[in-house]
Amino acid sequence: MNALETIYKPAFTLRHSLGKGWLRVAGRTSFCGMKPLVIRSAIVASLGGLIFGFDTAVISGTTDALKEVFRLDDAGLGWTVGIALLGTILGALIAGKPADRFGRKPTLFAIGVLYVIGALGTALTSDLVAFDIFRFLGGIGVGAASVCAPIYTAEVSPAAVRGRLVGLVQFNIVLGILLAYLSNYIIAQTVSADTAWRWMFGVMAVPAAAFLLLLFTVPETPRWLLSVGRTAEGEDVARKLANNDGEAATVVAEIQSALNAAENAPNVPFFTKGHNKVILLAFTIAMFNQLSGINAVLYYAPEVMKQAGAGDNALLMSVGVGAMNLIATMAALTVIDRFGRRNLMLVGSVGYILSLGFLAWVMFTYTGRFDTTSSYLVLAGLLVFIASHAFGQGAVIWVFISEIFPNRIRGRGQSLGSLTHWVFAWATSTAFPLLIGALGGGVAFGIFAVCMVGQLIWVIKVMPETKGVPLEEMEHKLGLVHDPNDVGGPSTPVMH
Repeated sequence: MNALETIYKPAFTLRHSLGKGWLRVAGRTSFCGMKPLVIRSAIVASLGGLIFGFDTAVISGTTDALKEVFRLDDAGLGWTVGIALLGTILGALIAGKPADRFGRKPTLFAIGVLYVIGALGTALTSDLVAFDIFRFLGGIGVGAASVCAPIYTAEVSPAAVRGRLVGLVQFNIVLGILLAYLSNYIIAQTVSADTAWRWMFGVMAVPAAAFLLLLFTVPETPRWLLSVGRTAEGEDVARKLANNDGEAATVVAEIQSALNAAENAPNVPFFTKGHNKVILLAFTIAMFNQLSGINAVLYYAPEVMKQAGAGDNALLMSVGVGAMNLIATMAALTVIDRFGRRNLMLVGSVGYILSLGFLAWVMFTYTGRFDTTSSYLVLAGLLVFIASHAFGQGAVIWVFISEIFPNRIRGRGQSLGSLTHWVFAWATSTAFPLLIGALGGGVAFGIFAVCMVGQLIWVIKVMPETKGVPLEEMEHKLGLVHDPNDVGGPSTPVMH
């Protein structure tokens, strides 16, 4: 046993399901020898992901009630579901700038406030316009969280385990989805149908409030502090996060070296030839993420299973979908720093194609005569689909996007990736009920399957591997060519 595996007794023992990197400890937590503060910071930031996931899935249990209360047709339901996604687009678009200007931690705090407002507002209002406004505000928080939570975690994490720690964001997203499905089912069984939908939305305020309180226990990232000239604070945080002074000095030196380089000036243009490669990588992985149909399935899973013959069991079946999502994500996070981002994407792409093709076949075969058998076949297809997503795209996307951008533009790069993700999420989720109504589920799932063939080709031909590469060395690993003429000084206008 080496020094990093020392067991402290006789206090508590902590085990982690993410992999062998977690050590049993007593009184302290250790993950490959990391300080407890590193793990606590990563976990607190990832709680923003839990609320993100909860907000994503909670509406799936309320669609029938919303149709009745607000007298919505299919198009109206699509708009009400999609309005939150328009908020996420705005949140993803604007979050990078405050994250770079005011800091990662203050931006996370603002996200928590939006979560609370969105949860309580949707639960208490009886006016459709007000309901949509609160859904929109909560969506801004979700979009901003998709930008800031991975950045924060990546910047407090050692390179060797950064994938698993940033992956905690995705772990909590899928945990939030499962909790939303489970909460919806429990509330539907215990609360009057007239008010159940309000409780489904309102309960999200509890984890949102906890997230706000826990943010007071974690620091700002050393990378951001050093980038804005708060050197003493940055060095102090680096010492608190590192195992020893030598490691802290090395981290600070690497960051300072990157920040002091001419191309790492704080005000540099974003859309330049030197950044084209990483911009296209972020855009493409985010686009394919939603062209799989994942958000449409999460929003409408109970409706899809009802149409396939599940009846009153649809909400319970959706809990199974959420559980599979969690299990597959945990499996992916055990190997993401060993197996690699690209290999997970290969496995996930093949699973996507097979499961979506199977779902399309079931929908075509049983059209007009859906029964119990067809409902279980659809459930089986959805379980394989959600497992493929969780093991591939779900575990990789936020890790990959948080890694590939140079330090000087990381905030804006993460914002671009999230913006792309949510634009396509809005498009697929808003169109999904109309597409099924007009052309049937077989056509819808067939279109998603064809898109995933495109993703498989992209992974094989284009996607690079980024596992284990320090953030300061990533652009060299990716072979980025930097043109000094593209770099502006402080007086150069910046495109955000």
